[in-house]
Amino acid sequence: MRYLITLTRTAQPETPPPAELMSAIMRLGQEATEAGVLVDQSGLRGLAAEVELVGGKLTVSDGPFAEAKELISYAIYEVRDEAEAVEWANRFMRLHRDMWPGWEGVSRVFPLMTF
Repeated sequence: MRYLITLTRTAQPETPPPAELMSAIMRLGQEATEAGVLVDQSGLRGLAAEVELVGGKLTVSDGPFAEAKELISYAIYEVRDEAEAVEWANRFMRLHRDMWPGWEGVSRVFPLMTF
């Protein structure tokens, strides 16, 4: 089953991410790739546009939007079940906890529909 995992930053230290953290993230991604479970991943640069449908009317708004800039990355995993997807997200978040004190965020795990 495929899962979309998003990462939203809620607090960040003034310092850039430590090089050790970035290396650990790359190793985790490599491990997931070699395990055959990481389908896609990327950082996000902020929301460029929003298309909204309300009352039968479509409205297009250009970004960036303040509330969207904290959504910073996503990954798609193909794993056995939700527990495995949550474990990959947990491992990613533990790297941040252990290697970048003061960074806070939320990973959300969404099952993807397949047809």
